[in-house]
Amino acid sequence: MRLLNKHILTLPPLLMSVMLLLCVSTLDARTRTTRKNLKSSEVPVAMVEASDALLPDSIDLELDPNAVSLKGFSKRASDSKESFFITNNTKHRMSAVRLLLRYSTMNGEMLTQRSVTVPVSLKPGETKLVSVKSFDVQRLFYYYAGPQPRKQATPFKVAFRLTGYDIPVGH
Repeated sequence: MRLLNKHILTLPPLLMSVMLLLCVSTLDARTRTTRKNLKSSEVPVAMVEASDALLPDSIDLELDPNAVSLKGFSKRASDSKESFFITNNTKHRMSAVRLLLRYSTMNGEMLTQRSVTVPVSLKPGETKLVSVKSFDVQRLFYYYAGPQPRKQATPFKVAFRLTGYDIPVGH
């Protein structure tokens, strides 16, 4: 160790300064985890019309379809989940929301539809970000209003229909 210190002290001062700067700069090197140029997708999610013949029989057509609204849908091709903001437009607290989600191509051809139950506690007028498992298990699709992926993927649109919601007892 003494031999090493002796050699370091004999280095020219300029070279020692450069080495010291390199050591200090690498100590502060941080991995940047923030992304730049992100855009908020405030696109409201369209509603599936009640007159649509493809609605399941289990849907209560007397349920106010405007009781909840969805916006900010997000699903990249690499995502295994779909996220969106859900808003409670009623005067009641909600503990779960049941939705029919219909996925279609950009020219309106239906890809699939499914029912999901979103466990969420929403006060009247409250909005929360929620996530559900994606319909796209092969990760070949991305939401058209989001960023276009680098890999080849197909854009899709989504529409929803409220099929029910739970009101907790005692609220």
